[in-house]
Amino acid sequence: MVPPLDQRPSDPDAGRMNGKDIIRRVAPYLWPQAAPNIRFRVVVSLILLLLSKVVALGAPQLYGRAVDALSQRDVPDLLLGAVGLTVAYGLARMGSSGFQQLRDVVFAPVAQRAFRAVARETFEHLHGLSLRYHISRKTGALSRVIERGVKAIEFLLRFLLFSIFPLVLELLGIAIIFLQFDLWYVVILAVTIASYIWFTFGVTEWRIKLRREMNTQDTEANQRAIDSLLNFETVKYFAAESREVDRYDHSISRYGVSALKTAYSLAFLNFGQSVLISGGVIYVMVLAALGVQDGTMSVGDFVVVNAYMIQVTLPLGFLGTVYREIRQSLVDMGEMFGLLEQPKEIVDKVDAQDLRVECGQIEFRDVHFHYDSNRPILSGVNLTVGPGQTLAIVGATGAGKSSIGRLLFRFYDVTKGAILIDGQDLRDVTLNSVQKAIGVVPQDIVLFNETIGYNIAYGKDDPSQAEIIAAAKQACLHDFIVKLPDGYDTTVGERGLKLSGGEKQRVGIARTLLKNPP
Repeated sequence: MVPPLDQRPSDPDAGRMNGKDIIRRVAPYLWPQAAPNIRFRVVVSLILLLLSKVVALGAPQLYGRAVDALSQRDVPDLLLGAVGLTVAYGLARMGSSGFQQLRDVVFAPVAQRAFRAVARETFEHLHGLSLRYHISRKTGALSRVIERGVKAIEFLLRFLLFSIFPLVLELLGIAIIFLQFDLWYVVILAVTIASYIWFTFGVTEWRIKLRREMNTQDTEANQRAIDSLLNFETVKYFAAESREVDRYDHSISRYGVSALKTAYSLAFLNFGQSVLISGGVIYVMVLAALGVQDGTMSVGDFVVVNAYMIQVTLPLGFLGTVYREIRQSLVDMGEMFGLLEQPKEIVDKVDAQDLRVECGQIEFRDVHFHYDSNRPILSGVNLTVGPGQTLAIVGATGAGKSSIGRLLFRFYDVTKGAILIDGQDLRDVTLNSVQKAIGVVPQDIVLFNETIGYNIAYGKDDPSQAEIIAAAKQACLHDFIVKLPDGYDTTVGERGLKLSGGEKQRVGIARTLLKNPP
């Protein structure tokens, strides 16, 4: 149930989700029940991942045996053994890389499908939210949240599956191999990894707070820039260019301070990780050198240990980056999924039917309405507009004239009373059918950054060119359009700023005529 208007949280981020909730939301995109081909790709990707790791773990063994073969004095055996093992080592490296690349190719459609599905779901949900919500949020901030969140989806799907999981497999495999030499190798490896993970996760959690602060400043700077550019005409009217530049500079200055903190913390993290990894490598290699010295290990074994340590430091080094990015992705996705958790204020009843317009009588019965409980807008409004009648509503600023139109279009529901069309309460019929049945030409016409033909055609799904031209003629706009260099293909610019106020009004009239509401 949607809470009363005056009890809804005003915090636009009230729906922000935690990490577990985010993972739960992402999982269906990775294993969609309705898309067996996508699940098949995930399975094949995992198989290729396993093959890649098995081959990668075997490659250093071939390298070490090749080194041992080089110490043999028999030339024919040297040529046959060392050369053959070296070739096998090269093929193993190629095979491991090949399996990885093939895995990425197979998995790419999974990530792209998830990317598209989340973007569509978020966009659709935002259009389903009420006018109240959109008025309370800044468009620039919303677009930034969606942009970051959608990009994070693909990253999270790819790296949770192909970085963390393979890293665990590789570390387990190397630990088993090290047991063949000495338990101390495994102990040193385990201590190094545990220390690295503890340090990385601890510092990263601190950095996440800094990153959130940087995101906030980035969003603010972005929305200020968009807001200023969208209102540049107003800026010109008041010669406020320097004021806008100062406001924007203040925002990016605050962002710069946050970005510097993030950069400094990253340098500290990278240095600490380097110290821990280098210390582990030194301990293991000294232990291996002592083994060669006392004869318990061959030179080839020393090379094998070195190769495995190099091999394990690569994913360990990457673990820090992956963990940082996964945590950041969770932050970005949490903000985006928070949007999806925003409740819809205006929803259809379960048994709602489409509005049936027979004659078009409109009736307001004892209508009360307020945006805020402390400031009533309409109190006990009663009026009837018969079929074909024209009604002009006049009143002082803030008296509720615009609110009456918004209530009729059901941007909001009344606080008390009822609004009826041909005897049907608007709350008992579907929202879509109400909005299709009413034509509106607002005072402030806002146009898409598209062609003038597209903006007229917006009044109807897939209209013919003849219908577009007919609507333009009815609005006395056709003669003006044909004189333009590109005719109906002329781009009008964002918000229609390439047209005069009167021309924009006529475009609004034309697309409403094309809509042809009953």
